[in-house]
Amino acid sequence: MTDRLIVCMKYGRAYPADYVNVLYNASRKALTRPARFVCLTDDATGLLPGIETFPIPETGLAPEEWFRPGVWPKVSLFDRQFHGLRGRALFIDLDMVIVRDLDAFFDLPGTVIGTNASPSWGKPGQAAEAPEFGSMIFAWNPGQHPEVAEDFRADKQAVWARFRQEQQYLHSRFPDAGFWPQGWVASFKRSLRRPIGLDLVLDPKAPSGETRVLAFHGRPRPIDLIRGKPYFWDRFPHMGHGRVRWMAEYWTSNGGTIPA
Repeated sequence: MTDRLIVCMKYGRAYPADYVNVLYNASRKALTRPARFVCLTDDATGLLPGIETFPIPETGLAPEEWFRPGVWPKVSLFDRQFHGLRGRALFIDLDMVIVRDLDAFFDLPGTVIGTNASPSWGKPGQAAEAPEFGSMIFAWNPGQHPEVAEDFRADKQAVWARFRQEQQYLHSRFPDAGFWPQGWVASFKRSLRRPIGLDLVLDPKAPSGETRVLAFHGRPRPIDLIRGKPYFWDRFPHMGHGRVRWMAEYWTSNGGTIPA
């Protein structure tokens, strides 16, 4: 039987161990068949015992270059060796919220499948645009397409001259990539955030319908919605504020702690 892998990545200080542990617990609840959970990290402190940890494969990045715009260490997911891991893998960003049915992401046929992150994604009433590959949650076969990582290592400056973010680079490498069916991956900011004005008095809507995974891209992050002290977690003119109950319930039910 082919291994199924859920893969995430944690480096630096932006995301504490809680993010990995919550993703691990939520993913297990959303699966009906076995899958290994792998975290590529430079610091495994505080991670739960069921999480397999490996170093992030070499990308040719200097320490200060890990934090350029985008998430360039994701290029290492296409490392030729990839610690000997093989099978079907699903990469999930740490600021994604797992709603239900991750099995479906493994069952959809296709070599590389990503999120359609075009500007019209998740915006009701806006005309659809050509899909753009998003790496927030994508499926691939580890060990295949090693040229993606090798070409980057060979001349990262040339890659950066053409592409601002790793998603744009991956989009160029996989022009025939598949995309998750519409509605599977929802944007918090575009789908659940209340309109300006109403967000002063109403919490964001909870995910429902076809949503399987909820994406928090940019700000706010999930942790921002559950802090204990009164504050505004959104950017003006949006006025989202205070603890969002459904987000806090998701976080704590999956082993996360509420920050002060």
